[in-house]
Amino acid sequence: MELLSHLALGFETALTLQNVFWCFVGVLVGTLVGVLPGIGPTATIALLLPITFSFSPVTALIMLSGIYYGAQYGGSTTAILINLPGESSSAVTAIDGYQMARNGRAGPALATAALGSFFAGSVATLILAIAAPPLARVALNFGAAEYFSLLVLGLLVSISLAHGSVIKALAMIVLGLLLGTVGQDVTSGTARYTMGFQELYGGINFVSLAVGMFGVAEIFRNLEVETNREVGVSQVKNLWLTREDFRRIAGPVLRGTGLGSVLGILPGGGHVLASFASYSAEKRLSKKPQEFGRGAIEGVAGPESANNAAAQTSFIPLLTLGIPAHPVMALIIGAFILQGITPGPNVMTDQPALFWGIIASMWIGNLLLVVLNLPLIGLWVKMLTIPYRVLFPAIVIFASIGCYSIDSNPFDVYAIVVFGILGYVLIRLGCEPAPLLLGFVLGPLLEENLRRAMIISKGDPTVFLTRPLSASLLALGLACIVIALLPSIRRKRDEVFVEED
Repeated sequence: MELLSHLALGFETALTLQNVFWCFVGVLVGTLVGVLPGIGPTATIALLLPITFSFSPVTALIMLSGIYYGAQYGGSTTAILINLPGESSSAVTAIDGYQMARNGRAGPALATAALGSFFAGSVATLILAIAAPPLARVALNFGAAEYFSLLVLGLLVSISLAHGSVIKALAMIVLGLLLGTVGQDVTSGTARYTMGFQELYGGINFVSLAVGMFGVAEIFRNLEVETNREVGVSQVKNLWLTREDFRRIAGPVLRGTGLGSVLGILPGGGHVLASFASYSAEKRLSKKPQEFGRGAIEGVAGPESANNAAAQTSFIPLLTLGIPAHPVMALIIGAFILQGITPGPNVMTDQPALFWGIIASMWIGNLLLVVLNLPLIGLWVKMLTIPYRVLFPAIVIFASIGCYSIDSNPFDVYAIVVFGILGYVLIRLGCEPAPLLLGFVLGPLLEENLRRAMIISKGDPTVFLTRPLSASLLALGLACIVIALLPSIRRKRDEVFVEED
């Protein structure tokens, strides 16, 4: 009964006219960036952070969440129609989806992706609603030492956010922590690393860093490798499934939903791992594995269900512990902080309308996506004809105006340029900016809880090891580092993420 009352509060919040409208905008934009290769939800959310500053917290987070799970839907459209995955998690869908389109079955393939995604997203959101409260209640018992150790665990686990060198990932975390210390010390008021710039006394602007690192740097990289995109499908007919199709997709959708719901909680690219794992499982379980790669409808149903379920359950560690599972969640944590809200277990008790409003909006967003995706297929395909040399300058101008409008400070726009160049250089050096962002976001919280724990323990650093829960979290973090350094784990992780390049 308690869950029902919470969900009632959530729907009451999410179904206001303003929140429904911005949920619609979020999933619409998410679908668009899922369709357009090279942009992606991470860069898009970073670029749109400035406009959310004037929104209420719940409206801003509903829209940003919609962009993320909307992109998982949109990525399948071009994967099926023109063999061009808009999202890395849709790369597996293209294997059989495109073959179905070539065989004249583009409509059933798209319908399978939409229905499987809707079912998986709805079920995974229910899992989120059931699992989040008890986890948040456990986290509320954390003291300063435990919360410090939890944040350390989150930073160490974030090496999963970057493929390649573990040392480079750790270096990015350290750089992020250092950038997070820029500004006046909270306790003493002493200026740190401001280099004489008064604009840095309040710290580095999160929006400038996010837009530069994930937006501008990503645009530089895509302009470097721009390719011609040929659109070969303009009309799709026969969007409904036959009885035989329903029979064939039922099992893969259920299995993909379960698999994605579990893997989505894991740090890193859980949605990518889920789609690959689902495809592999369906091929092994199939009585006709030779059909895979030639247009097997199971090869669309399983991966699409898995990646959308994973997209929903990746919110569990964010909403309950304040720990992001991947770069998009790190940006949403930044949105929490921009709105003056400390992410973590206190959100459920201090901001119940926000907590449950976000969860309820996911059901609304999934329904909107089904209504949007199929009728607008022609529009999505036409969007692919827009050349990047026209699209990207418009995006940069829009982001710069939005960033300037927050504080009317030209320094923030200059910072976008600096971080854009820095982000591009880091990418060229093989360093992923995602751990840097996580270090920047969690660094101030880490410092605050470190100081609190040391004050409470009267300067005894062993408090982090003598408290059982704190010691367990630190041990888990150390285990993550050891596991990540194992050659077999590193090799498999690079294989999973290779499609993102």
